[in-house]
Amino acid sequence: MRPAQNCSAMLLALVSPFALGESEQSQADGFIEDSSWSLLNRSVYDNRDYRNGARNSGARNAYKPRAERNGYAEEWAYGLMGTFQSGFTQGLIGVGIDAHAYGARQLDSGGGRAGKARLLGVDNEGHPKAAFGRAGAALKLRLSSTVLSYGELRAKTPVFSSSDSRLLPETATGFFLTSQELDSLKLVAGHFTESTDRNASSHDRGFVVSYSNASQGDAFDLAGVVYTPSKQFNASLYTSRYQDTWDEHYLGGTFVQPLDDNRSLSFKLNLYRTTDQGRALSGRIDNTTWSLLSTYAQGAHSFSLGYQKVQGDTPFDYVTRGAIFISNAVQLSDFNGPNERSWQARYDLSMAPWSLPGLNFSAAYVRGSGIDGSHVDPSGGYAYLGYGKGGKHWERDLQASYVVQNGQAKGTRFSLQHAMHRGNAAQAELDVDEIRLAVEYPLSGRL
Repeated sequence: MRPAQNCSAMLLALVSPFALGESEQSQADGFIEDSSWSLLNRSVYDNRDYRNGARNSGARNAYKPRAERNGYAEEWAYGLMGTFQSGFTQGLIGVGIDAHAYGARQLDSGGGRAGKARLLGVDNEGHPKAAFGRAGAALKLRLSSTVLSYGELRAKTPVFSSSDSRLLPETATGFFLTSQELDSLKLVAGHFTESTDRNASSHDRGFVVSYSNASQGDAFDLAGVVYTPSKQFNASLYTSRYQDTWDEHYLGGTFVQPLDDNRSLSFKLNLYRTTDQGRALSGRIDNTTWSLLSTYAQGAHSFSLGYQKVQGDTPFDYVTRGAIFISNAVQLSDFNGPNERSWQARYDLSMAPWSLPGLNFSAAYVRGSGIDGSHVDPSGGYAYLGYGKGGKHWERDLQASYVVQNGQAKGTRFSLQHAMHRGNAAQAELDVDEIRLAVEYPLSGRL
């Protein structure tokens, strides 16, 4: 049987028990007719001022030697992201293509200042590149309301997720399948062979792992189910395997209880369970991490309280920069140290009731304590972090954002963020003040 027939057979086997009513593929207008494009212009300025003896430190020895680094990281860059999403051909199995091209240009930085913000790629001498970019595409097949994609793509799940929090987005190479034959139930599966970091220009560097510096596994597999019976409730369950490193399972859910037309109370739970697997390339891992965030909303105001707990002698780690859905993972710190417990207080304000729609403010304070990494596997991938016993730290985040509502500049977004992080030596993160300014101007259309 040929590869295309294999794919068809797999899709048929998956969807045939669920195919009820009119499917997405039955409504396909054609490859060109349903195509769309988008172009996002983004400029980001990131300044990190290190305090109390801390210094800018790039990962994997790619940047300037420590003695040549400044006491701050400063990067300013412009990014242009173009995407094309085709429609599907008509027939039993629709065929389409998703493609993207990303480019970035340095506006200001230097070898001593590049690194931690990860806006810019760097050369072999540790200097930020004047310009870099990358492009890719994925072939997609659709049967009924099930889509199978293969190639370079962006995925968003709690266990493997392409981050877009800096200049350019992350991407990943592999298979990704989504199936929504029933309105309230979505099935997800994926097999990936690499992920590409936000400031990378090549696709052959394996996986981006946020904390471990150990040798990498060769594959990442996931499967999940998302259940959304109503607007007030959703739940998701995932299982995943980072080959020869860890098995990770995830349980999450959100519940919103309206109190009246102007008030509501919501709860968000995220729970991860991670254990070492196969050759255990990152060492011994036995980690349970969970968070619970409650939010009371009244009109333009939202007040949130959250608690997060890490149970295990290693930090909670994840593949890709975005696969961390716990509530206390904020601007500078994930508050995910070994055995750490942390709490968060947050306030959000929308200015729409005062005739300023699109203008929003937020403030958050997170404090973590009880960090104990004294029992970390000394031969594993986390020993280099230097966690001690009795680690504690705090972070304060402030943000203002505005989205233009009308006119030629509709959709343009301005955001200003300020973050401050302080802690003792046992918690292994640096004291730093950060300012991040971003401006985005989107364009989109149909062919």
